[in-house]
Amino acid sequence: MDVLLADRYQTTGLLGVGGTASVYRAVDRNLGRDVAIKIFNPTTADDDNYRRQHTETMLLSTLNHPGLVTLHDAGIHEDDDGRTTGFLVMELVDGEDLRHLLKRGALPAEDVAQLGADLADALAYIHSEGVVHRDVKPANILMFHSRDNETRLYPKLTDFGIARMVEATMATAVGATIGTANYLSPEQAKGDPLDERSDIYSLGLVLLECLTGEKAFPGPVVEAALARLLRNPEVPDSLGPEWSDLLRRMTSRDPSMRPYAHDVALQLRSHADEQAPAVPSGAEPGNANVPVTGRGRDEADAVTGGVFTGNVRIPDPPDRAPRIS
Repeated sequence: MDVLLADRYQTTGLLGVGGTASVYRAVDRNLGRDVAIKIFNPTTADDDNYRRQHTETMLLSTLNHPGLVTLHDAGIHEDDDGRTTGFLVMELVDGEDLRHLLKRGALPAEDVAQLGADLADALAYIHSEGVVHRDVKPANILMFHSRDNETRLYPKLTDFGIARMVEATMATAVGATIGTANYLSPEQAKGDPLDERSDIYSLGLVLLECLTGEKAFPGPVVEAALARLLRNPEVPDSLGPEWSDLLRRMTSRDPSMRPYAHDVALQLRSHADEQAPAVPSGAEPGNANVPVTGRGRDEADAVTGGVFTGNVRIPDPPDRAPRIS
């Protein structure tokens, strides 16, 4: 059902539903543009989900990078039943997430190098800001063309719902393991303390899946989580020595053996430049003579995540616990 938020944002349709929030397409009446709104499920003030909501809002208001989705506004909404919920207003990205793209099979190595370099750049940025994402996975990576004549897709990292500040107080219960089982780092699976190298492990699994078309650790939650404690992911030698070496270092069970995001970006950017196809003679920049990989335009759906540019109003925590009926 459509709803008007903050006397400004009119929802027009549901885009997706997650465990702790729903995402809607909406119209910003003041600026006349389409946006995406993430509406959190009602919680109580002492609930872990509530603390994660407030932590996510505060984190997103401090981040600004082209590899992250833009946060425009934030607020508190009370529905007709008197239930109080928080919401985030974000850039609407028209495109499918990497999870859907991978359902059609593995990606060309040159595309994976570009994708990986862009994501590693975004991770290097949030790590420099003291943030660990903790849920790097294909479903949290949006793929889009920035212009109609672009010759490749660009990724944006989304959903900082379980991110946390390095060395800061956790926004979840002590010892809790959160994240997606197929992409957990070994230290996440054990419930150990995390740093930025956990995101590198998860990114390594994502890139490996992009190249092979298969999850490294498939199966049920417990089986997938425990498998990485017993073995390293299988990295085929057929990928070539550069890919094999990088992915094995990224997915080492020993965090100290993993490279930092900036170094991953540099290596993948160099690899992407070497693999980039030459523009055919006589072709104009942006001409469709260069194949475009990724989604068909008529298949696009809209999903979103969030970060900051512009004036963002971060609401104070409610002075009373939201009610749940």
